[in-house]
Formats: sequence, structure tokens, C-alpha cells
Amino acid sequence: MKMSPTPTLKWLLACGCLVQGLVWAQPPENSLSTVIVQTSRNSVLGDAETASVGVVTQQQLEARTVYRAGEVLEATPGLIVSQHSGEGKANQYYLRGFNLDHGTDLRTTIDGMLVNQRSHGHGQGWTDVNFLIPELASLLDYRKGPFYAAEGDFSSAGSVSVKYANTLKAGIASVGLGQNGFARTLLTDSPEWGNGHLLYALELFHNDGPFVIGDNYQKRNAVLRYSQGNEGNGFNVSLMAYEAKWHSTDQIPRRAVDAGTLGRFDAVDQSDGGQSSRYSLSGEWRQTVGNTSTQVNAFVVKNRLTLFSNFTYFLADPVNGDQFAQPDERVTTGLNASRTWASTWWGKSSDTTVGLQFQNDNIQNELYSSVAGQRLGTTRSDRIVETSLGVYVENKTQWTDKFRTVAGLRADTYQFNVASDNPANSGASAAAKFSPKLNLIFGPWNKTEFYAGAGYGFHSNDARGTTLTVDPKTGAPAARVSPLVGSYGLEIGVRSELIAGLQSSLSAYQLEFDSELIFVGDAGTTQAGRPSRRMGFEFSNYYKPNKWLTVDADVSFAQARFRDVGPLGDRIPGAVEGVASLAVSVDQLGPYFGALQLRYFGPRPLIEDNSVRSQGTLTLNARMGYRFNRKLKLELEAFNLTNRQDSAVDYFYTSQLRGEATPVNDLHFHPIESRSFRVTLTANF
Repeated sequence: MKMSPTPTLKWLLACGCLVQGLVWAQPPENSLSTVIVQTSRNSVLGDAETASVGVVTQQQLEARTVYRAGEVLEATPGLIVSQHSGEGKANQYYLRGFNLDHGTDLRTTIDGMLVNQRSHGHGQGWTDVNFLIPELASLLDYRKGPFYAAEGDFSSAGSVSVKYANTLKAGIASVGLGQNGFARTLLTDSPEWGNGHLLYALELFHNDGPFVIGDNYQKRNAVLRYSQGNEGNGFNVSLMAYEAKWHSTDQIPRRAVDAGTLGRFDAVDQSDGGQSSRYSLSGEWRQTVGNTSTQVNAFVVKNRLTLFSNFTYFLADPVNGDQFAQPDERVTTGLNASRTWASTWWGKSSDTTVGLQFQNDNIQNELYSSVAGQRLGTTRSDRIVETSLGVYVENKTQWTDKFRTVAGLRADTYQFNVASDNPANSGASAAAKFSPKLNLIFGPWNKTEFYAGAGYGFHSNDARGTTLTVDPKTGAPAARVSPLVGSYGLEIGVRSELIAGLQSSLSAYQLEFDSELIFVGDAGTTQAGRPSRRMGFEFSNYYKPNKWLTVDADVSFAQARFRDVGPLGDRIPGAVEGVASLAVSVDQLGPYFGALQLRYFGPRPLIEDNSVRSQGTLTLNARMGYRFNRKLKLELEAFNLTNRQDSAVDYFYTSQLRGEATPVNDLHFHPIESRSFRVTLTANF
């Protein structure tokens, strides 16, 4: 809906007062320190709002075998992190019946900084986590569904928050080498400096993959952080810098592979690729005084991406080909602040949190046609300023020994301003959304809790779509999209720790969207589409029967359907149905340690009538290591150990190869990597 200046001004004044109260309130002189105790996985029994939240600690993250940095997020049960292009590109994400493309509806934060990029040149919610350094990740917190007041835009399917360490147990110097051009070096430590610690990290990385023309993925990654205090009372200030460039082997048509004109690891257009950079300055301040705790974090991030893609080959331009470029440059500023009060209501223990989240994106992006990276013509060029302000309140009350509630209300307002090279597509728009949440928790009985939750959520649409009147390619009239798309979710679940060493959770959910985002293969973009519904269940287990053995076993299933009647059918293309994983790790067996990790990514409908489906994907990864002493270890990792020839991503759309007389509807796929090995020597100091 349209927002008049008067309500907007009231929003700003109210939120300004809230920030002032959060940041400048004078605390009492005496404060309590906080002691954090971590095991391999933290128990959230007695604290969780639903059965689909969890906390994964550094010890468990270290036990995972990851081919790419983004796979760290797969510690979230049911989440698949894949790739359909060059390694420097943002990953492809799947969760709860969603093909999330490059991150829409999966809110991802690292150290409080939102990674999802709004109104991005390639796709809404672009989530590039290639700057993540796994060794610095001290905690991963996941939540699924629109049931949490602190989670706003992009969080309807779920949210993942990665926290970096302020200090390390020891310095790390590692060198890794492997097949397919893999090389990685890491140097990091956190020595004392003044009254705190100065953490530094430098990562250099290269990988080609098994492709005919290698990815030649090169990245340079650095972190510098100063911190004082602890998790309850302290602060940190961080600088991060990341630069990368790569060649892309994008998805290829099945017909060319079957005919023998392309190999599995070949490409149609060998000039696809990209380069990106990310620089950030961020800070966090925490204070716990008596029954009150306050957290404030602020950040400035500068992102730049240049991306060349060609998914349809010679369909639109039989002479020059269909390659297009999507440069995107932006500066994002943000502020997150919250204060929690512990109190007693009518003799009942209660915590109330009030929070504020502000973000501004100043964006310049383009779409232009190209040949081998050289510009042919500009489709559109836009300058975008997108500003959002969210406030929320959440209350947790323990009504009886066996019943508690978590109730929240969130309010968000958005302002979009677009200056396009076509004045007909320039303009301003605004929208607001209220999102109530309610979770009921019963128990525990015999270390078992039961949950019931309901909540509203949303995702923002691309700002350019909110002011669009003319199709930039054809000049035909075009319809605008809703600035904010609503979602509604229900969930019931159970969590149990009845068996010693075993943490289990089972949840069943339903999630509805007012508009479904659909991947458009021939344009490499997404578009707002039909309303949808997803229903499913998730069963997650973490078992540690003794000090040397850990077992993770997760399975999930989802049914995804359009809610309206369409001539093509009601299936949602690319919607993930079944996901399962099994990870077994051993440690403290003398000097030896290791793990096996099995991941199953089930078949998916590729078109609305379900007549074309993808195959399932099964991968087995392994690691084996030997500790020479407390400070030196050698580790061997194996990926796709059974050397299966499955797909990482499958699409079905129309394309045309050079020499083909007419366009062809075909399955297009990107293969999983062939079996490969890496060896890493790590020294602590």
C-alpha cells in the first residue's frame, strides 16, 4: 500500500526514540558477566520456540567435510547448498520444498550482516557466502518458518546465522593441495592486544574443478577484528575483504551430451564467468546488567559483481549468441539493535525483547547483451535506493512448569526509489507489512517438549518491478509487482532428549505464499508468479553415544503446489521434495579421526504438469586424519567417493544451439563434481 509522508515520519520518530533508548540508556554500575559452555551441539530444550530451530557449535562444524564454503550452511538439517555455474557465483539453495534460487526466502547473516542482496542484478536475495572462512565460524544458529519476530525479509522458509569467533583456541596455519587445481592456504590467530584480542585471518584459494576449461576460481579473503569482553559484556570491530574471479561452466543441454557433441564437464559458451568483491566494516556491542541485556550491531558493506551468463545459447540472437551481463554495485548500511528485559508478570517469569532493524541499499545495476564479455547493447540501467525499517516486540512467558508462550509482532516499512535509463520505468513506491507470531510450548515431560506455532512473514520484491510500466526489451506495457509478498505458516512439532546422548526433533508444517518466484531459464532471472502452498515434515537426529562417536541423521519431505488453477498444472518447477543426510564422525581414537557424510537430494518436478522430472542426486564424502601431536595434523578428504554421475542442478526450458534450425525444449543440467581428493596439513601455534 502507499505510505503518506506523515505515517513515514511517525515511523522514523518512533524508531529514532527506540534507538536512543537502546544505545544511550545509562546502565547501573554493577553488571553480571556471562559464561558460555559449549558441547558439540547445544541443547535448546527449554528455550526453543519451535521444533525446527537449532544451534550448531564450532566443534560440530569442524567435523564437516565441505567442497565449497557455502556447504557449511548444510549443518542446517534439510538444507541443500549446490552450484549451477562457476564457483565464485552465489550458491543455489533448497529448503522446505523451495528452490530458493540464489537465496530468496532463506535469510542468511554472518556476524549480524545480512548477506541476501535486495534488488540484485541477477536475482532477488542474492546470497554470496564465498567470503565465509569455515575455521572462524564459532556458531551456526538456524530457524525455519515465519515464526520468529526477529527475522524479517527473506526468512519465510528459514534463516541461518553464522557467528565468527572473537578469539581462537590457538593460531592456525594450514596448506591444502588436491586434484583439479585445488590449492588453499590459511593463516589466522587472535593474540592479546591491549585489553582485548586482535584476530586476523588471511585465506588464499584456487580451484578448477573437473571441467574441460577449469573454473580458475581465485579468491583472496581477509579478516581483521579487535574485541574486548565476553558474550554478555563486550564489543568487537571488524574489517573484512574478499575478491574473486572465475570462469563459468554453466548448465548444458542433455541433447548435446547424448549426441556426443558435448562432454559432461563441457560448456556451450566458454566465455561465461565473473568477478566479485566484498568489503565491510562492522561492529557489535553487548551489555548485560542485572535483568537487562542489550545488543547493537552496525555495518557498512560494499559489494561489486560482474557476471556473464548464457543459458539459451543462440535462441534470441542466432548470430552473436545470447550471452548477457549483469553488473551490480552497491553500498549497504545497516543497524540492528535489541534490548531484553527479564521480569515477573503476576508471579510468572517473563522476558520481553524490543528490537529495531534498519537497512539502506544504494544500488547501481545493469543488464546488457554481450559477446565473449564485450558489450553489444544495453537492455536497462538503473540507480536504486531501497530503505527499510523494521521494529518488533517479542515476549516469552513461563505460565506454568509445563507451559510457556512466545508471542511477537513485527512491523516493516519499505521505500523504493528507481532512476531508470527509461523514464517510464522510474519512480518511487512504498509499502508496509505487519507480521504477528505465536508459539505455544508444552512440557517438558521426560525431557520432551511439544510445540505449536503460527506466523506471518514476507519477502520483498525487486524494486525495479515496483515501478515498472514498460518491458525494457520489447517496449510493450508491463505490470508492476507487489513490493512485499506475504506468507503464512503453521507448524507442530516435538523435541526429545529422553535417550541419553540423543537429540531428536520432528516437525510438520504448512507454508503459503501470495506469490511464487519462478526461475526463467532463458533470461537467468526470477519472476513473481502464482500463489503457492507447501506441506511437509522434517525429522532430525543428533546422537553422541560416547566421546569418540557422533551420528547426524536427518530426513525431510515436502509437497509443493500452486494454489490456483492453471492450464499447465499445479506443480512448482524445481521444488525440492525429499532430502536426507547421514553423517558419522569419529574422534579421540588415539591419533586418528575421520568422518563419512552421505547426502541425498531427491527428484523434483521441472515443469508444472510433472511430466518432466529430475533424477535424484546422491553423494558420499569422507575424511580421514592423523594427529602427529597436539599441534600438527594431516587430513585427507574425498569428495563424491563413489564417483556418481548425478546432477547438481536440473532445469527444463527452451534453448537453441548453433546449427539447430528451431528451438528445442530440453533438460539442462550442471553435473556434480567427479571424485577428487584433497590433503591438508594444519599446524597450531
